[in-house]
Amino acid sequence: MATVEDVEAALSNVIDPELGLDFVELGLIYGIEIEGGHVQVTYSLTTPGCPIGPQVESQIEEFVSELEGVESVGSEVTFIPPWTPEKMSEDAKFALGF
Repeated sequence: MATVEDVEAALSNVIDPELGLDFVELGLIYGIEIEGGHVQVTYSLTTPGCPIGPQVESQIEEFVSELEGVESVGSEVTFIPPWTPEKMSEDAKFALGF
């Protein structure tokens, strides 16, 4: 069965094409819930009008579904609380000059 750490590792393959960093480092993954073979990912985007939303949802499903024991993947976008650069990892802040 997949763990939260396994899912986070898979989600590190979801890249923001404008910033060139992954969603985990950017602090855009708000929650991961695992129940049996189902994984639910709650994520945000850098802005509500971000055009990559459908691409992100597709990538989340693709990468997480490859994990052993995962039978289904759901994802939900939220803007509560709104994303801010403070949510980024220290490495991401350094890479982007924050």
